[in-house]
Parts: sequence; structure tokens; C-alpha cells
Amino acid sequence: MRRTLSPQRALLSLSLVVALAGCGPAPSSATPTVGAPSVAPPPAATTPSAPGPPDSASTPPAASAPPSGSPAVPAFRHVYLIVMENHEFGTIVGDPRARYINTLIERSGLATNYSAVAHPSEPNYLALFAGSTFGVHDDGVYDLAGTNLADQLVAHGRTWHVYAQNVPDGCSRAGFADGPVDLLGAAGAYARKHEPAISFLDISGDPAACAHITGLAGFSPRTADFELIVPNQTNDMHDGTIEQGDAFLEAMVPRITSSADFADSLLLITWDEGSTATGGGGRVATIVVSDRVPPGFRSKVAHTHYSLLATIQEAWGLGCLRESCRANDLREFFSP
Repeated sequence: MRRTLSPQRALLSLSLVVALAGCGPAPSSATPTVGAPSVAPPPAATTPSAPGPPDSASTPPAASAPPSGSPAVPAFRHVYLIVMENHEFGTIVGDPRARYINTLIERSGLATNYSAVAHPSEPNYLALFAGSTFGVHDDGVYDLAGTNLADQLVAHGRTWHVYAQNVPDGCSRAGFADGPVDLLGAAGAYARKHEPAISFLDISGDPAACAHITGLAGFSPRTADFELIVPNQTNDMHDGTIEQGDAFLEAMVPRITSSADFADSLLLITWDEGSTATGGGGRVATIVVSDRVPPGFRSKVAHTHYSLLATIQEAWGLGCLRESCRANDLREFFSP
């Protein structure tokens, strides 16, 4: 015979079922991270002239935020960048072989906690020019697709020029070229691995664009808003001595800083990599020269080559590229 529950017992049974159902695990839901910038992966290397490594985003060391109250990066009239080669911080700063460089440091700014991002040379130049190493782990010949600093400058109505010492004429894609003395310093070899602009297809494949890459003999501080100066392998200390590199800078730097065009402008001198693994590419000296920099200023803020690129981009409101999107800049150097 079927028994019928009383209304009170039926209500009690229903309550027990509901309670037991509520004891199960709660449905999972992903909570998005707020405030992290969206950084697109670097574009892949296109048609390398020699077999190359697969493309991957580089992972730079963490860069610290600028000190509280640091002024923004000024909208400089010109920015000049000279890249030297293959010396750790301690073999330049305070080394008597770098007499002129240390004199320049005394009256300029110095980043004392600045790291290159990789070994060997080429990925560091790509990082400085386009915000990524593009998965390059050697000094090979690459033809890369992707936006770079030159593209950003043109898009914002600004001009650029690369002065590469002893580069062959005519949009050369040569890997190396020997040359005579080209304006300053000693004779030495041009190396494509040290000149990043020619590795980008939208420059190398466009005669009007690659015409902005010329030899140092035609140098003028008023040619473009941004000028990259690439010494040959003797004068950049790659094949030459510290003394030879120092002599080159002693001749080159005044051509910039003594010019009327240097007023309200910025000169950056860095080394592509050091000899250790610090930060991925070694701790290197980076010198900041401007009338906005207090003489003898020193910064302990952690910086990388991506910070240098971010400084140029911030100065002119260019936006960012890849790893420079999460890098700090050098703003603490600049007085209001």
C-alpha cells in the first residue's frame, strides 16, 4: 500500500534536497587580468637568406618603474643614437683606456643598471630598432617583415637616417664590406648585422626607403629627426681596441653636440652587448647627453635596450612596438 507524505514531511524533504545540491563545487569562471598591456607577438622572419631559428618573443629582464615625480620625456628636436660593441660596463666606465668616454660621462648622464637583451650582436640591434629579437639567435642575414621604428617615424611625419660607416652604396644587402677611412677613425669593415634597418623588407625592398641608409662620410646632424650612427668594426670596438673606439667617439660626438642643431636634442651612446649573461646580454654602459640632463647624473633604475627604444617613442608620441610596450623609459634623466 502506497504511503503519502504529510505536507510537513514533504516540505522537509524538499529543503534537504536543495541543501545537498548547494554543497557541490561552484562552477569555475576565469577572471581576466586587468591592467596588463596587450602585446602582440613579433612577426615571423620572412625568407631568411640562411636557415634561422624559429620566431619567438624575447623575454627581457624586468625593468623598474621611473622614480615618482619624474618628468615626461621631452619632445626633443633631434635624437641621435651611436651603438658601440662588445664591452661590459666595467671595461668602459672608469677604465683609463676610455679616456674621452669617461670625460663625457662626467658631464653627462649615465645609466648604471642597463642591460643588453641577448647574445650575440644582431638580436640587440633588432631590439633597439623594432622592439623584439624576432627569434634571432645568431648574426645571420635575415629579411624580416614587421613594423619598425622607421615606419613609426614616417607615419608620424618625422624623418630618419642611418649613417653606417663603410656601407656599400646602392641599398646594399651585403653581409660584410671592407672600406677605407670613412670620415672618421680607422679603416674597417661594415657589418650588416650591426645595421638593423636593412634587415626589414619594407626598407630593403623600397629604393626610396633604403636611400636613407648611407655612409658616414656624408654625416650631417641636421639630416633627420632620428639618426642612427653605426661605426665600422674597428671603430665600434668589435675588432678594434677600446682606445680606437674612444678616439672615434672623441672625433664623432663633437660633430653632434657642437652643432646648433643639438639644441634641445638628445644623444644616446650604448653598447650592443657585454661579456656576461646579466639581463640576457650583459650589463653595458649607456650615456645620455642633452642640455636637459644634469651633468654627472646617475640612474640606478633598471633599463634595457627596449627602454631606449621606448624613450624615443615616448618623446615623439609614436606608440610602442612589441617589448617596448612593457618597457620603462629613461625619463628620470631629464630635468623639467
